[in-house]
Amino acid sequence: MSKVTIYGEGLDIEKVVRVARRGEEVAIEGRCKSKVLRSRKIVEDIVEGEKTAYGITTGFGELAHIHIPKEDAQKLQENLVRSHAAGVGKLLARDIVRAIMLIEANSLCRGLSGVRLDVLEMLVGLLNKKISPCIPERGSLGASGDLAPLAHLALVLIGRGEAFVGGKRVSGSAALRRAGLKPLRLQAKEGLALLNGTHVMTGVASLFVHDGFNLAKNALIASAMSLDALRGTNAAFSPKIMRARPHRGQIAVAETMNRILEGSGILASHRKSDHKVQDAYTLRCIPQVLGATLDTLHYARGVLEIEMNSSTDNPLIFEKPYPGGNFHGQPVALVCDFSKIAVAEIGSFAERRIDRLLDPALSELPPFLTKHSGLNSGFMIPHYTVASLVSENKILCHPASVDSISVSANQEDHVSMGMNAALKAEEVLRNVETIVAIEFLCAAQGLEFRRPLKSGRGVEAAHRTIRKYVRPLGEDRELWKDINTATSIVRGGEIVEACEKVCGRLW
Repeated sequence: MSKVTIYGEGLDIEKVVRVARRGEEVAIEGRCKSKVLRSRKIVEDIVEGEKTAYGITTGFGELAHIHIPKEDAQKLQENLVRSHAAGVGKLLARDIVRAIMLIEANSLCRGLSGVRLDVLEMLVGLLNKKISPCIPERGSLGASGDLAPLAHLALVLIGRGEAFVGGKRVSGSAALRRAGLKPLRLQAKEGLALLNGTHVMTGVASLFVHDGFNLAKNALIASAMSLDALRGTNAAFSPKIMRARPHRGQIAVAETMNRILEGSGILASHRKSDHKVQDAYTLRCIPQVLGATLDTLHYARGVLEIEMNSSTDNPLIFEKPYPGGNFHGQPVALVCDFSKIAVAEIGSFAERRIDRLLDPALSELPPFLTKHSGLNSGFMIPHYTVASLVSENKILCHPASVDSISVSANQEDHVSMGMNAALKAEEVLRNVETIVAIEFLCAAQGLEFRRPLKSGRGVEAAHRTIRKYVRPLGEDRELWKDINTATSIVRGGEIVEACEKVCGRLW
């Protein structure tokens, strides 16, 4: 199995996915070890000399004015981890936890956090031994880092807390024993370095952006399928029009739509007629709307890849400790809010096409895509499901980053709420995956009524993939099973893979 090597730079979302979801092992590149040792020596000298340095020989937050003697340095760090493990709610998924551990380990590799190599090697050991700490998803304010969730991660390093090993939830001490690892005894600065970073929100957001790109590709294919099912035109996707407003995403979507629809007998059947002068916006403006989402995701990826290759704890150790604010999650919070709005628009866009497919006055198809309407309801109620999810997304898209609550006796008087933004983004994305899956079901059904004409080569590849799992709707049946199946293949990327086999990479 290939490995992902970390050294504080060069980590990207694809590597995060390889470790988080494919279980690839992690190696620490030798060149970063001297940096880690150098910063550790500076911390040890501060403790030995009993110099004043925040979080090393003082308390935390508003308690920074309290001096801690060197004999209590270890206890200070352990108390920090135990007291800050106050998260609540359901547990983060294991792929997210693995992403968090990788991003934190990569940050420590930069040699600005003052930890021993033992700490870095323990994090990598947990990853390679497939130990997944139990981290509740609620409790971070996204400033001073993701304190509560990272404390739950750090608990396992010291043999406390809980973790999953081989699918079983066990104590942190039992998890380490099974892996042949010994609990750490945290030294000066190490608890603070483990808790004081943006690794949790960045881990959640990184997987969200990866899944967002997959969702955008699915949405583009579903849009093309709907366009042909509705006997739309691709005239609006002309390169001349795109060059007149050269946004990168818009151009990419238009070019890809034309490739997916290439060879469509449905398009050819009405191209020379006066069937329509121009289509409704949800068909005509596919490049403009989906292209804007694509550009937003590219921007978010850039921000997150800077963040995962950064030092985000406090203080940072250069030639001496420098107190600062790199733990503040504002960059991540803002891109999560921005990106979730962009992803929610995929769902709003799709809902309007679904409505057109079901309305015979607009679609020239049977009512609700069923031959015997009245006796059968067809796809009437899946549209209700879509409407519900679209409406929920409007609530979820209220930005978390515009909120702040002062804590720690007004020492931490502005917080990013970045973790809340990341969690809401993930919820929006899951809702939109279902919406796009329902559009696929409706559009695929619409194509059945256009036979014997065929759609473009990319659309037909997608249609064949759907029909491997979901048969056409004749008489009414329980559609929740079809929806769950379609959502699964959207999420798994199988439709995209089938389309790219015949059309090349979508972008």
